[in-house]
Amino acid sequence: MKLSGKKIAILVEKYYEEIELWYPYYRLREEGAIVVRIGSGTAKTYEGKYGYPVTPDKSIDEVNAKDFDAVIIPGGFSPDFMRRSEHMVQFVKDIYAHRGVAAAICHGPWMLISANLVRGKKATSFFAIKTDMVNAGAEYIDTEVVSDQRIVTSRKPDDLPAFCKAIIDALE
Repeated sequence: MKLSGKKIAILVEKYYEEIELWYPYYRLREEGAIVVRIGSGTAKTYEGKYGYPVTPDKSIDEVNAKDFDAVIIPGGFSPDFMRRSEHMVQFVKDIYAHRGVAAAICHGPWMLISANLVRGKKATSFFAIKTDMVNAGAEYIDTEVVSDQRIVTSRKPDDLPAFCKAIIDALE
């Protein structure tokens, strides 16, 4: 198991894209990682875009970034709500500052923008936020996955296999 001993946070907020949370959650657990679903603290359970609920394991106020090797930010509309939480944005910044991997898919890079982590880096996202990425200083590349200096980004659910592989590679 490639990720034995690694601890990964997946951020949770309402209107998350279900497959972009659950696919990495189970795929990284298959590799032996401890995967913790972390909510913003605004609810006990969050519904995804299609109504599938997720109950976080912890709230953002109960965790320390130093305890994690990576953070994953699923897309959907949840990143727009996540970035309203200073604690969630700071958590992403702190994981990256402590040499962790920051991975985001679809609209998830909005959190990387709010954490000021894409400036000067190659990255991708869902096409609708390309302008946001470029305005935040990213070198936008339209491909299934981009890895640059521990920042891993992907565009959409079809990219999940490449996204998860890149996260695993970054953590090995």
